Amino acid sequence: MKSDTTVLIVDDEAHVRRVVEMKLTGAGFHVVAADDGQAGLALAIEHLPAAIVTDYQMPVMSGLEMAEQLRADARTAEIPVVMLTARGFRIGDDELANTNIVELFSKPFSPRQVLGVVQRLIEQERKQAG
Repeated sequence: MKSDTTVLIVDDEAHVRRVVEMKLTGAGFHVVAADDGQAGLALAIEHLPAAIVTDYQMPVMSGLEMAEQLRADARTAEIPVVMLTARGFRIGDDELANTNIVELFSKPFSPRQVLGVVQRLIEQERKQAG
């Protein structure tokens, strides 16, 4: 069953994971974290988080590849993904169509904005479920 308080953070940069985790836990979320897309995919299947915040460029499996695999798996197909990208990096609409990426943030980003998007996504999910 999908958790409405768990958020998965997937980023190969430890300081980014730490900053986002601090912001989310401070707002009452339970956070699980991974440092590459493959580990993130496994944690998403295990924990079924309410939302995922992921980097695009990572070793082993990119955030985009992870998001595509999440969308292809019935267990994780509906989990919204917030993607962090390098400044100026663009993901094509055709690539986004195969994912649940709902928001893109360029690095450097505002942790407060990421928190706001996660809160909005989870609130929308609660309204739809209720």
